[in-house]
Amino acid sequence: MIDFSPVREETLSITNLAEGISPSDLARHTAEMIDTMCDLIAGCVDEDVVFLPDDPEAYDSAAATSEEVGLSWTLAHVIVHVTASAEEAAYQAIELARGVRHRRLRSRYEVPWQSVTTIEQCRHRLEESRRMRLASLDMWPDEPFLNNTYELKVGGPPSVTKDHPQANAVVKFILGLLHDDSHIGQIGEIVRQAKAAHQR
Repeated sequence: MIDFSPVREETLSITNLAEGISPSDLARHTAEMIDTMCDLIAGCVDEDVVFLPDDPEAYDSAAATSEEVGLSWTLAHVIVHVTASAEEAAYQAIELARGVRHRRLRSRYEVPWQSVTTIEQCRHRLEESRRMRLASLDMWPDEPFLNNTYELKVGGPPSVTKDHPQANAVVKFILGLLHDDSHIGQIGEIVRQAKAAHQR
């Protein structure tokens, strides 16, 4: 997978990281990311999906209700969140690749996490997201408009946005993978706690 540590350590910009990465590379990195998440939950069962882990740092400023702001995320919650975010990035990357000016409009749908209660649903959501993201790359023109950019200055990790870099279609798609990557450790920790709680 892409090593995002230089971006987080602020030794490499997200735009420099994206240099030379092709749509076929993006497809490969997407498959690797989904495979990694699938591997992390490979030994899970339904009770792990709804297990509420201990997360003293839990804070979600975009929570749907005030009660959920400090709520620890279940495995189901993390999976629907990461897939929704990466799919949004992939969709916005299509428009940039086609030469459409970035409009700073959200294009996001997140499956309600409360509706995901089985491990099969989690696996299905990951595989569905894999299919959707890979299909999005087929909508790029043969010669994408990589000079069609916009300034990254709203939201996002400070290490990515602090210098207001210019994002093109490749950068936008990679931002979805960066977001995936930021939750890999969280998924692993939830699985660890769930298995310990259930003594497996």
